[in-house]
Amino acid sequence: MSLYSLQKFLYVLNRDDDAKAKYRHNLDDLLSDYELTNEERGALVEGDIGLLYVLGVNGQILMHYAAFLGIEWFDYLDLMRAGTEKHGPVRDGVYAMTGGGDSFTIEGRQRDKEANK
Repeated sequence: MSLYSLQKFLYVLNRDDDAKAKYRHNLDDLLSDYELTNEERGALVEGDIGLLYVLGVNGQILMHYAAFLGIEWFDYLDLMRAGTEKHGPVRDGVYAMTGGGDSFTIEGRQRDKEANK
């Protein structure tokens, strides 16, 4: 249920100008409308894209939130990668990592290999 509430919050924020204004001026009040864990709430307060990704937020929803925060596309992708390095594999949702977070692409394996030198 919590991932649903987290994604619902971001969905509404991405589409509702009143929610955007409330986010900027009274985030705690806006967050009180949603059943969120402390970890989810903290990730939203901090704008922690990497943790939100690891928690299972859908990338289509998350990329709009990143843009709302002023994060550029390539930085957004890097923040998601950094999230798995810091917080572990994606825990829930459609991006849940069943392969332990290892890349299945040649480019990804090369990037991982170079990062671990």
